[in-house]
Amino acid sequence: MSQHESFANDQGEKYKVEQTAVEDYVEEDRASSIINEFGHGQGSFLTAYFNVVCVVAGTGTLGLPHAFAQGGWLGILILLLAYFMSVYSGIVLIRCLYYKPGQRLHDFKEIGVAAFSWPGYLVSSCLHILNLFGCPALYLVLAGGNMVTLLKGTAGELNHSYWVIIWGVFLLIPSLVLKTLREVTAIAAIGALCTMIAVFIVLIQSPMNRLADPQTSSVIWTGFPSSLATIAFSFGGNNTYPHVEHALKKPHQWKWAVFAGLTTCTCLYFLTAVPAYHSFGRFAVSPIYNSLPAGVGQTIAIIVMTIHVIFAIPIYTTSFSLEFEKFSRATDERLGKVGAWFARAVIRTATMVILCLLAIFVPYFDDFMGLIGALANCGLVFLLPVSCYLKLTGVRNKPWYELAFCALTLFLGIVGVIFGTKDAVISLRDDFQSGRSA
Repeated sequence: MSQHESFANDQGEKYKVEQTAVEDYVEEDRASSIINEFGHGQGSFLTAYFNVVCVVAGTGTLGLPHAFAQGGWLGILILLLAYFMSVYSGIVLIRCLYYKPGQRLHDFKEIGVAAFSWPGYLVSSCLHILNLFGCPALYLVLAGGNMVTLLKGTAGELNHSYWVIIWGVFLLIPSLVLKTLREVTAIAAIGALCTMIAVFIVLIQSPMNRLADPQTSSVIWTGFPSSLATIAFSFGGNNTYPHVEHALKKPHQWKWAVFAGLTTCTCLYFLTAVPAYHSFGRFAVSPIYNSLPAGVGQTIAIIVMTIHVIFAIPIYTTSFSLEFEKFSRATDERLGKVGAWFARAVIRTATMVILCLLAIFVPYFDDFMGLIGALANCGLVFLLPVSCYLKLTGVRNKPWYELAFCALTLFLGIVGVIFGTKDAVISLRDDFQSGRSA
């Protein structure tokens, strides 16, 4: 081959490479324009992953050993099923947003409307609001109880009700100052770190303080619904997924982000539930650090989880208030800046007062968690996403194994809602009748 021909071939190869690069750039630019068609943000895969972990992994971790105490080692199977079902529901929930080509629905409530008209809106709205309202009330119960435990026998000792009021007043300040969620979501990462510290303490200290006869059981069928409700609470977070996905620069990464995030959460759950139930058996309580002996480990676990719930409460209360402010049209355009601020102040103050009253009069963390898990989270995690997905995208185009999995998910969701709610209500009734301390 002559030098001239060699040069020509080299130039030809160079041209092909450059042409391929240009085509790839054009294709990437076209894909980017499609991605941003619905106003997606600039979030990365890691951003979505940490959002899922921060939202899902939390106080539910503390109740899982008690869930095992209610259902026995069967809780391992329930936890695995809940994990696979929550990953599936998180993926199909986002598919529902894009069920109609060229359009994207905004949130859970719009999915409910598209699938089942006004009954879908009513059910999805009630479950959504119950989750946003019930979780901060539950967190106030935990924060008040933790302060009683931490300061018992000191000059700062107060009863549970006083601490709930103190925290309510303290948390009302950021709720009045900060208008939207944009300013408060950054603190969610601290909550995930606090949860991991508490998990590490339980993992280390539980085997060190194992009871001589923890009385573990393989299966406790009577406690199955309550165990399912508590585990469902631990996977709550579906009502925030549309907003997390919308913030992704590359929304096709969502399925991997939710898979990785929920896998991390499930690993944390196993690290807490298995050693704690093995050590304390049917005597495992919720929150689990109350089963640990008094000392440095228990104190650190209580402190970090108190920090977690105190940082999480403004996220929930602000979300709930924004929903109500949108419904009541308390906007700057309608009322002016000063008028809108006063309207928001009234709404958010009233919200905090109701939450405090609820936390004072229902100071039973474990059974309260079971009620919220059964009523709200079983519906939000197991029932609504799957039923809406089948309604919007059809049944005949699904393989039999996917339909079988959907049927099992719906069945467990119905069991959790009906029987879990029944058991939680009975347990709360017994709490009030016996006068059990918070």
